[in-house]
Amino acid sequence: MRKLQICLLFVIWCLVLGTFSSFAQESLEVLKDKYFSEHKYADFTDYLKQARKKNPKAEAQTSYYIALTRYNQLKYLEESQNWDEYFSSGNDYRDELVAQATNTVKLISPQDSLNLYARCLLWQFHKDQQDVFSEDALKALMSSVEEYAGKKEDLRPIKYIADKLFGYGNKSEAKKLYAIYAEKLLKTDTKEGELKKAAEEAFALGNISLAGIIYDAYIEKIVKTYPKEKSRPILATIAKSFSYKDEGGSDTEYAEKIFNKIEEIGGVSALDDEASYIRAYNLEKAKEYLASQDKYLTLINRFPNSSHYEEALYKCAIFTVYVLKDIERGGGFFEKLAKSPTSSPYVVSSIYQLGLLSQWRKDFPKAKEYYSRLMELTANGFGDTRKLTEERLKELEEDGEIEYNLKTFLEASLKENFDMSKIELKVSPYKVLKEEDTKISANTTLPESGCMSVEVTYLWSGHLGTSSTPANQAEFTTTYQYAGGKEINLVVTTPSGILDRSIDILDVD
Repeated sequence: MRKLQICLLFVIWCLVLGTFSSFAQESLEVLKDKYFSEHKYADFTDYLKQARKKNPKAEAQTSYYIALTRYNQLKYLEESQNWDEYFSSGNDYRDELVAQATNTVKLISPQDSLNLYARCLLWQFHKDQQDVFSEDALKALMSSVEEYAGKKEDLRPIKYIADKLFGYGNKSEAKKLYAIYAEKLLKTDTKEGELKKAAEEAFALGNISLAGIIYDAYIEKIVKTYPKEKSRPILATIAKSFSYKDEGGSDTEYAEKIFNKIEEIGGVSALDDEASYIRAYNLEKAKEYLASQDKYLTLINRFPNSSHYEEALYKCAIFTVYVLKDIERGGGFFEKLAKSPTSSPYVVSSIYQLGLLSQWRKDFPKAKEYYSRLMELTANGFGDTRKLTEERLKELEEDGEIEYNLKTFLEASLKENFDMSKIELKVSPYKVLKEEDTKISANTTLPESGCMSVEVTYLWSGHLGTSSTPANQAEFTTTYQYAGGKEINLVVTTPSGILDRSIDILDVD
């Protein structure tokens, strides 16, 4: 309480002097935070009105803080469900909010940052109310910020308003202001440490595009001034932070851009085992399968003792067979894994794939040889792959014909020219623990059909977890009981025939 009294006296003293300096305004901010933390909105409003009487020159500032207080008071009444005060006084608070914020706007020019904060508050209020004034308030706000940015160097109001717009989902307007903010930031002689901090803050807030813009400037500075040995690990850290992850911000394209920058500086050898894996995995999740295969191959050749070796080799095989349609080369990758003395998940899955490809080629004796070997190796585990193998062996005992969904996928992938551009497979999460739910879904680009809806059939196959094969569903949720890379296959058909096919891989730990 003693601190609050001292702060009150100091602000009153500043007002009595007849000035309202930025220092005094900062003190008023402290005072505002104190009142708000104790939810004493009415007390703060009374104080501001008394302060305005003592110093009419401070009208613009006190009007803004009265409006801000009423805004937060209404929010608090909603959160605390104090409906008695909310309904009895709410309209009065709203009217006062608008009147006081509008008064601030009228009293000072857009070249004063307080004008922008008042306009932003008005826009937030109308946006919250979803009323007819929100669009006009937004236009006025954007116009004022652009005018301010052309004449003032203080970046804080621009960043503050851009953050508010971003938080409300007005991303196009936010992006425009972030571009102004970044342009002004980069024109100044900002030190690399300040750039790094600004980029990290933007990334933490989920503003990935702004973070990339600022990181570009930061990287340009350190590449010019730091020795290669010092700049490379910094760039690697940035690339990893932007790389694909199931949770949190990422930008796969920007991550690859930085990985390329590292190679430009220090060559392929500049990336260690873990960075090489993250790069390949990032490209995989960006659906850049050919580029991902190339990076996995680089990892295999450079780090034969890597903990990611088997996963990298298995994914190279999958992409080579089912994306490149190169069965011979991809089969060679599967064979390399299949010869391993251990029975790891990737070894077992490779043997299954070799049996499946042999069965599809009608080489039934070879297929049975692979399947039988797999059953011997997996007596004490790998139940999901054993179950698929048992289904294949049963088919071999009959006529050798692979079940319809899987056969359709193999035919579409290995014989036809479908490029996977019309189906977007998505798994969430891609890295999943045993028994943890994961959602698998497909977005399909359908052909134009006028006003007629197109009948679509979803043919799923592969390692689908504990869920039974989904019957013509665009999405489903499943769990996995066994570790390893699990391939998800999909063919989408319409009455005209196959629309497209796709493949994706999730990893179970």
